[in-house]
Amino acid sequence: ADLIGLRVGKVLNKFKVGKLFEIEISDFHFAYRRKSEVIEREKILEVVYIIRTSVESKKMDTAQTVRAYKGLSKVEQAFRCLKTIDLKGSPIYHYLDHRVKGHIFLCFLAYYVEWHMRQALAPILFEEEEIENISSSDLEELLKYQPSPIAKQKASDKRNQENLPVHSFSTLLNDLATITQNKIQINLQGERVTFDKITQPTALQQKALDLLGVSLICPQ
Repeated sequence: ADLIGLRVGKVLNKFKVGKLFEIEISDFHFAYRRKSEVIEREKILEVVYIIRTSVESKKMDTAQTVRAYKGLSKVEQAFRCLKTIDLKGSPIYHYLDHRVKGHIFLCFLAYYVEWHMRQALAPILFEEEEIENISSSDLEELLKYQPSPIAKQKASDKRNQENLPVHSFSTLLNDLATITQNKIQINLQGERVTFDKITQPTALQQKALDLLGVSLICPQ
């Protein structure tokens, strides 16, 4: 019976169907039968994914709950950015309460700016663009939403629809950091003239500046 039980248990665990069968095992006997009622009940819930929240419906309706769940990766991304990747909020070298709170507050303000930048720069980042355009009232569209063809194309080709390179947020900032302001000095009719000159942005850099609504103007 023990050996039969091990063999049967291995199969049931592999296919995760133990609750669907009633098993009889003895030293000289093995039998099974399907639990029809359980199977019929499972059919009703087959391929159904349930999202449950403790937030009251008046604060977050069904569509908002689905959108929040599908945006869960953004929450995880926010914690990574705050702690390590971009803002490096920890370790905190403060001991007084008000300084620790001030440090965290500034990190959250910085991430708030980054979040808005990511929204604006989505066409040249590995970011999903179309889900933000789906109305919160369009529950059916939210439920069946899958990565868009544009997102899949950016992930595979590493280029967007304008054939510009696609970046992560940090690598795009590194690219933009190569824009420099140089001090130029020339002799003009025997007189030394000094002025500032900003390097010419590349096509990608100019696209990023346009999406952010930023212009490069040297201070006078």
